[in-house]
Amino acid sequence: QVQLVESGGGLVQNGGSMRLSCATSGFTLDSTAIAWFRQVPGKKREGVSCISNSDGSILYADSVKGRFTISKDNAKNTVHLQMNSLKPDDTAIYYCATGVPFTVVKNCLDLYAYDHWGQGTQVTVSS
Repeated sequence: QVQLVESGGGLVQNGGSMRLSCATSGFTLDSTAIAWFRQVPGKKREGVSCISNSDGSILYADSVKGRFTISKDNAKNTVHLQMNSLKPDDTAIYYCATGVPFTVVKNCLDLYAYDHWGQGTQVTVSS
């Protein structure tokens, strides 16, 4: 019954901002690592940001450091990704993902850590 539902995507101007949300249900949010990934056609799914369930540490891809911020609200079972200073290279389908409950991973940006995925939300940054 685990469900992840992304929202907030759309079309945004170069340099603009956008806030993505992931509504979760069916599990305790802090029991698992949680991450945002993105993917464009012909490329590998890329880890954007994540929150570890080992120590709560946060990781960001080098390409988004200083521009994106991940956060979560355990009471509301929601995860957010605030994206600022958006670039055309940020255009992708963005996915919310959660890992195996109570399984600690060393690097929460690794794709192997996740077994539940949302349907994705399209983010398009115009040039």
